[in-house]
Amino acid sequence: MSAAWPVFLQGLALSLGLIVAIGAQNAFVLRQGLRREHVGSVVIFCAVADAVLIAAGVLGMAQALADSPGIARALALAGAAFLTVYGWRALRRARHPERLTASEAGGSISRAAALAQAAAFTLLNPHVYLDTVLLVGSIGAQQPAALRGWFVAGASSASVLWFGLLGFGARWLAPWFARPRAWQVLDALVGVTMWVLAALLLRHALLGA
Repeated sequence: MSAAWPVFLQGLALSLGLIVAIGAQNAFVLRQGLRREHVGSVVIFCAVADAVLIAAGVLGMAQALADSPGIARALALAGAAFLTVYGWRALRRARHPERLTASEAGGSISRAAALAQAAAFTLLNPHVYLDTVLLVGSIGAQQPAALRGWFVAGASSASVLWFGLLGFGARWLAPWFARPRAWQVLDALVGVTMWVLAALLLRHALLGA
């Protein structure tokens, strides 16, 4: 159990770092939260979709890398490079902050329409497959077999926490998200977290630890 929590936290931190960004999906969830319209359905869909993609990525990559330690090391090095660049971009964003806004204007939409939009924002974004399936999957697949479930749980928990916070805390969070200073702090934390994870991944690739 003592070895499980670091793996859980690694999955949590990695997923949070990737998901916390200004984007169409987050703006849509925030908008639904502000309107208090189908919030639970939208939050559950986004979180479950992420969990399925994460699990598929980890399990699929684990099977693909089982007999290919060379490929596993190459993917680990590529992942470390990606996280280094991602962290640098987050720190650069912190110097030029933006804001996340979600207009409450517009008519009411049905639950089916809300879920259709959530599906489009989630599944039609090519980055979700690069980040969630390939990157998170390849890193999770390199965990010991007995601990991969903990990694998936940690990464999936990040989606539940973030989308739940956006949707159900929208009324309270909207003014905060509209402040560029808040995103400066958040991007700085994301950048440092990504660099720490990149260092751990590089150590794993080079030392096999």
